[in-house]
Amino acid sequence: MSFIKRKIILALAALLSFGLVQAEAVTISPQMVEQFKSLPKSEQLRLAEQYGIDPSQLTSAKSQSSTQNQNNYNTPVVQPRNDQSDDSQKQDDDLGFLKDDQNQPLKRFGYEMFAGSPTTFAPVSDAPVPSNYMVGPGDTIKVQLYGKDNEQYELTVTREGILQFPGLGPINVNGLSFSELRDLLSKQIKQQMIGVDINITMGELRSIRVFLAGDAYKPGSYTVSSLSTITQALFVSGGVSDIGSLRNIQLKRQGKVVATFDLYDLLLNGDSSKDLSLRSGDVVFIPAMGPTISVSGDVQRPAIYELKPNENLIDVVKMAAGLKPGAYPKSSTIERYNRDGLKSIINVDLTTSAGQKFVAKDGDYLRVKSASSEYDNAITLVGAAVRPGIYQWVKGQKISSLIPTINGDLLAGADLKYALVVRQINDVGDIKVLQFSPARAITDTASQDNVLLMPKDKVVIFNASNHIRNRYELNRLVKDRVNKIQKISKTKGNNSDNSLVNTDLFQSGFSQLGQEKLGQRHQLAGVVLAKDDAAPQESDLVSTEVEKMLLQLFNDRGLIKLSSEFNRQELLYPIIATLKTQSRAGKEAKVVAINGEIQYDGIYPLVEKATVSDLIAAAGGLKEGAYIQRAELTRTYTDADSSSIAHLNVNVKQAMDHEAGADISLQPRDVLTVLKTPEWQETQSVEIRGEVKFPGNYSIRRGETLEQVLTRAGGFTDNAYLPSAVFVRDSIKKQEEIEIKQMADQLRRDIATRGISKDGTVVNYDDAQKMLTDLEHIKAVGRLVIDLPAISLGIKQADLQLEDKDVLYVPAQKQIISVVGEVQHPSTHRFKSGMTLNQYLEMAGGARKRADTDRIYVIKADGSVMMPHNSFWFSSEDNLSAGDTIVVPLDTEYKDNLTLWSQVTSIFYNSAVALAAIANL
Repeated sequence: MSFIKRKIILALAALLSFGLVQAEAVTISPQMVEQFKSLPKSEQLRLAEQYGIDPSQLTSAKSQSSTQNQNNYNTPVVQPRNDQSDDSQKQDDDLGFLKDDQNQPLKRFGYEMFAGSPTTFAPVSDAPVPSNYMVGPGDTIKVQLYGKDNEQYELTVTREGILQFPGLGPINVNGLSFSELRDLLSKQIKQQMIGVDINITMGELRSIRVFLAGDAYKPGSYTVSSLSTITQALFVSGGVSDIGSLRNIQLKRQGKVVATFDLYDLLLNGDSSKDLSLRSGDVVFIPAMGPTISVSGDVQRPAIYELKPNENLIDVVKMAAGLKPGAYPKSSTIERYNRDGLKSIINVDLTTSAGQKFVAKDGDYLRVKSASSEYDNAITLVGAAVRPGIYQWVKGQKISSLIPTINGDLLAGADLKYALVVRQINDVGDIKVLQFSPARAITDTASQDNVLLMPKDKVVIFNASNHIRNRYELNRLVKDRVNKIQKISKTKGNNSDNSLVNTDLFQSGFSQLGQEKLGQRHQLAGVVLAKDDAAPQESDLVSTEVEKMLLQLFNDRGLIKLSSEFNRQELLYPIIATLKTQSRAGKEAKVVAINGEIQYDGIYPLVEKATVSDLIAAAGGLKEGAYIQRAELTRTYTDADSSSIAHLNVNVKQAMDHEAGADISLQPRDVLTVLKTPEWQETQSVEIRGEVKFPGNYSIRRGETLEQVLTRAGGFTDNAYLPSAVFVRDSIKKQEEIEIKQMADQLRRDIATRGISKDGTVVNYDDAQKMLTDLEHIKAVGRLVIDLPAISLGIKQADLQLEDKDVLYVPAQKQIISVVGEVQHPSTHRFKSGMTLNQYLEMAGGARKRADTDRIYVIKADGSVMMPHNSFWFSSEDNLSAGDTIVVPLDTEYKDNLTLWSQVTSIFYNSAVALAAIANL
């Protein structure tokens, strides 16, 4: 066994005998610890088990011992402190007064200096010793002699202040500074030692004991280096407590205050001139915090600051690191408690001498207001421009100056016929709206469309189409803005419904924001204008947060930058909202509405000198089927007693040609309805497939029948099998989808109430869920049963009028009959004339035990269903034909846990048969 290993064992035995707390009596060198670590794991465990000590405990104990050996001052351990205790923050929350404008608790300035301080504090012992350092007992003096004699001495000052110098005898150095000691030794050595030069330096410094009292974080007695200062003593003790003063730290010596230290001088100005060195027995006393003032708003460092007597607001602003660039110091306020225990508000102007010299008092709250975000000489360009943004206004500036070219300054998809100028008309913020054509303003600078711009004008350029792609960046920005609005609303205690933005809005595109809520459903003068009467779905609604964001469109640089991705309704929303807001008692909101055969119906601002043609241009123009001879203008007349509605006829063609008297001037709340041309229809087509001479798509007119289209298709081929024809209609498919959904909902309710179970027993959950899943996944077909043979013979009663997207499939000759359901072997057989239903069942192996033979039915090739009405039906050979399907249903009462299937068996089989019949579509 090696020597080090034996020492490790002896040390472990000592730890076991005297306890881990007395481990300092045993010298365990770092080499021994390393040797212990180098031992195999099994050997470490054996030694630890033999002596009953955890190896990690030895490592921890040795680490502490090493730390104490490195720190000769035996500094007490102080745990790291938090930035501010939870109790302090809770007190701030309870007060509600010490919070900033974002409702965040204000922190006390300076206390974070001691946050996260190390668990031990080791002052630097090798720092240069100042010349005024007072030498005392325990200090070591290093003396080097060279010349005639070369010697080195390391002398320690005794408790009596005597320095024993070899060859010179005792020298009294008590009360001398290091500079005085050096001069004294040099003088005596030169006198008594001829031809010898001397170099004197300080060696090991003595340790001193000081006291931290008052509101220190951990008051008590601490042993520190003789070079330690007030701030170093504070770090040893963990700093100042939450109620301790930072500005009146006192250094007491022999019961008298010899110095005061303002920690703000160090924190704010880096001035440590008053950070005096400590002597043994000194007391660093921290009194309670003095008067405080809270500062928030547009200052660089909002916080709670401690005051000294007669400090004014300019001093407070300096402590807060000054004002932000966006501050408006003229409108600052002081909240102060009065003698009645109530808070009063005092307005102060920090730009004046009186405001700056305003003396702060304990408990004051200084709020520095922000400057307005409005521009006084700016033009804002938003929408479908190449470079949207905020530009300087210049006197005499017009639209052609702001947008010089069409191709270079407007996007390719910009609307060249309709744009707006939003102009502020008074200090209240009321606006009026001007309309112009960008194309005419740029190409004909002398036209009225080249509007003369004024300060604070907003120029809005629209996209010609609402179908805008690549809105990823806008969606991301909208999410960010909405999250900020939500955070502010929650912070301010807004109890309104914060269901917020439906995520489907962003997944499917932000364009829904304008098209669905702002475009399709509008309310004007109490009348809801909508494209359909269906209630808006939840995913179509826009949250309040998004609406709040849109109201800031002209002030938010991020939104302005991406405003080219907004559609027409989104760009109009803040304008219309402002017009509605500024309508006051007795005044109508300057908005109008248009619907019918135009590109974009909805509510539009009533522009200056607006006419019918202007409103049509705002709505993107007429659709193809618009009736240009007459439109209806609904106008509301209001007087002091009542209101009435009148309908005016407008000749759209003449109005758009600007004929005298035809282009009627608009008034607030006017609603223009553009009618559809009589008998007008959009392009409609049907598809004929299969065994016709000319299959394909055929355009149809209103009222055209199937027989007429079949004649256009050249009739049937010789191989056509008319009884198996499949006719599919889109409107029927949609109706079936609704019915399937209603069936699933009804079954779900029946399962919940056990109403579907005949005997009231509990329905098996797995079976019910499987049935519901199957039912919800059934695809609607939309098949309409028709009698094509009768139609081919010219029987009018069998013919039918066609609709858009109808599909007719005429199959080839069929020679099969299918047997499905509860038979031994569901299969398809060749049709043989004269065979009965029972014979086909026998060919499929016969019915199963669970088959319901009383309800066997036949799905004919044309989609109709035949049920047996008398006994001879089973033997009638004329009832079956090629392409038929025999269905043997399940006896649902055979087994209780399959009772649910009795309600949907026919749906499953009918759908399966229908899908099989049109598998070749």
